[in-house]
Amino acid sequence: MKKKLAIICASNGNKQLVNKAKEMGIETHCFAWDKEGYNQCKGVADYFHPISVLEKEQILDKCREIKIDGVTSIFKDYAIPIVAYVAENMGLPGNRYEDMLLACGNKFTMRQVFYKHGVKSPRFTIAQEGVDLSEFRYPLIVKATDLTSSVGIIKVDKEEDLQDAIQQARKLSLRKEVIIEEYISGAEVSVDAISWNGEHHILVIKERVMAMIDNLPMKMASHFPYELSVDIQNKIIIETKKALDSINYKYGASNTEFKITDSGEIFAIEINPRMAGGTSHILLKLHNGYDIIKGLTDVALGQFEKPVFTHKKYAGEYICRKNTDHIRQAIENKEKDTDIIEAVLYKKEFLGRIGHFIYQSDRKRRWT
Repeated sequence: MKKKLAIICASNGNKQLVNKAKEMGIETHCFAWDKEGYNQCKGVADYFHPISVLEKEQILDKCREIKIDGVTSIFKDYAIPIVAYVAENMGLPGNRYEDMLLACGNKFTMRQVFYKHGVKSPRFTIAQEGVDLSEFRYPLIVKATDLTSSVGIIKVDKEEDLQDAIQQARKLSLRKEVIIEEYISGAEVSVDAISWNGEHHILVIKERVMAMIDNLPMKMASHFPYELSVDIQNKIIIETKKALDSINYKYGASNTEFKITDSGEIFAIEINPRMAGGTSHILLKLHNGYDIIKGLTDVALGQFEKPVFTHKKYAGEYICRKNTDHIRQAIENKEKDTDIIEAVLYKKEFLGRIGHFIYQSDRKRRWT
């Protein structure tokens, strides 16, 4: 008899999860609001249930009726607590609902958890009238507490610009809530991991190349792996596991972001208790052969096996923006470079991006 997998949220990203599960011979049940923009898995999954992710009790009742064997999701933060709620109430592999509420979609509560558990992170406070910033050093970072993909994040270099930045971030925030942090200067690192029964398996330490464009942090490229000293790698691994333990994360994929200062200090920026977005899963497979979508599915169904890496290559992605003509040229001339696996110029600009390309090579590639 086929195993049955509940997939919370029917976004375009979850199509990959549906297709992987079906490839594995698993019956797929997708739950989402049946409205354009929210129901992309309708007609792709074996069964589509038109129940909004806001209706956790209805989803749970339906999952009990179906007698699902596992529940999961990828990419969307708001789906993760619902995954936990269903798993916890049905005795399936998953995290505690209360823990995922704290960890998902609120940068302020995550900072509080880090502080409580001794995870080193930037000095922070909630933006409110009369807040005391006398101990903070500029530049500062102002963030909407509930947005992702660098939306609602503004760098502030001087005090006179602070209130305008707070107002901009607050307008974007769904909760109208803003956090203020000290800016940490240094290299950006991201760690992909997969957890089973509280054991965290590190899949890759990757480099995030960022740039400030109009005082907003923009991703320019990523490289798998990040070429770091063994000492720094070990520090990052220790801090990743410490951060995941701080939110009581036991099951599933995760993406944890850090800053490394010039002096070698490691600061945790945030945990995404879900699979990294965008092309990260493609790059991971190009880098070491690990299929994280299959791994995530196996976790949900209680059949997880320790990750095995089949090869070691360099892989990466470059983002094309209006001011990166050299990246556009690489995309337009992709046939001339055998390391370029995929190259696309978009029909419509998305979050300041107009295209991207992915490479795999025996060495780290730089396009300048």
